[in-house]
Amino acid sequence: MHLQPSSRQRELIALARRLARERFAPRADRHDRAASFPFDDYADLRTEGLLGLCVPERYGGLGADYETYCLVAEQLAQGNASTALTFNMHCLTMLMMGPIADNMAMPPAVRERHEKLRAAKFREVVEEGAFYGQPHSEPVEHGETDTKLGVGGRRFGTTARKVDGGYVVNGRKFFVSLAGCAPYYATPAIRLGDEPWIERTLYLQVPKDAPGVSFPGEWDPMGMRATVSRDMLLQDVFVPDDAEVLPPGLFGAMYNAFPHLFLSFSATFLGLMQAAYDNALAYLTGRMPGAPIPHTEIAAKGHAIAEMLFAIESARAIYYRAISEGQVDAPLDAVQRARAAHVTVQRAVVAVTQEAIRVCGGRAFLKRYPLERYARDARAAALMRPWTQEIAMQQAWEAALGLDGQRGDAAGA
Repeated sequence: MHLQPSSRQRELIALARRLARERFAPRADRHDRAASFPFDDYADLRTEGLLGLCVPERYGGLGADYETYCLVAEQLAQGNASTALTFNMHCLTMLMMGPIADNMAMPPAVRERHEKLRAAKFREVVEEGAFYGQPHSEPVEHGETDTKLGVGGRRFGTTARKVDGGYVVNGRKFFVSLAGCAPYYATPAIRLGDEPWIERTLYLQVPKDAPGVSFPGEWDPMGMRATVSRDMLLQDVFVPDDAEVLPPGLFGAMYNAFPHLFLSFSATFLGLMQAAYDNALAYLTGRMPGAPIPHTEIAAKGHAIAEMLFAIESARAIYYRAISEGQVDAPLDAVQRARAAHVTVQRAVVAVTQEAIRVCGGRAFLKRYPLERYARDARAAALMRPWTQEIAMQQAWEAALGLDGQRGDAAGA
């Protein structure tokens, strides 16, 4: 059992840590207060080549795999959790087009076409700095949830009608991170037709400026304010055939075959926990500007500090084990461990960020310190579909008791 990162992983971790501390962190408060998208953080990501983090090396990217991405994201989140969470959407798109698709079954002609299409998309990321949002969420009252998907179902109120040369897409997404900010959106839709449901799932590249695309509504949330996650409205949007991010049908199949996709969200919240802990220590020892020097009650805080440390390291241990097992058609015990890791991080990030405020005292409740932002951002962890805390727990106990039926077979075969 090898528990240390590779030399290449250590290099990327160090790069991400430097960006987070020197560049992202000083700007995070400004973006949080204004609920503004961190374009400056994305400029830094592009300069350092990190927009191509998960683009395979043969296309000019850095070639990071799923595990490496998660380790990098954990570091970025310590500077600005909103930046890390939106970066997740982009990197998952690259991983889905790249190494995950490589391990999915495809007829030779379909694979050859996918290779051609993704090469052009990868080049645009590497050479022009393009990045992607992922408008996966839809209002619960829209569309249908299909029981054939093994990862919490998937609502498809967004439809695609096949026409000559492409598709006409209609639908409404919500909580669309990078709304109006990313050049492209990797957009799930269901093709209208009579074929089996999963075969009609599509994953389409929709430009933000395409006719019929808009991002209505206000954005003034409690936390993760710099994600700018407004609605996305698609009204008779024409999308050419070459805009397929994945071959038709592969999106639904990939959801079932690689449920670890959604464990990637937890990397952001693991980093957020670490930031809260580190800043609590800085406050208590007088290293944070404006903090008491030294804190007069520091001796009484020791037990709570130790508990925070133990919570972080426990969550990190199970999370690192889980991401190391991410693969297509992972065995059921690995999927169960991924669910356990996800929920463990969801619980721990709320506890640790709240405790950091309590330990540091009343002044830590003020916005001039980052601790209250961490606590607000932490609340998003358990709410993100398809593995909300309730869904992940239900799937875990159903699988354990053998009650999951088709869904358990799909997720754990």
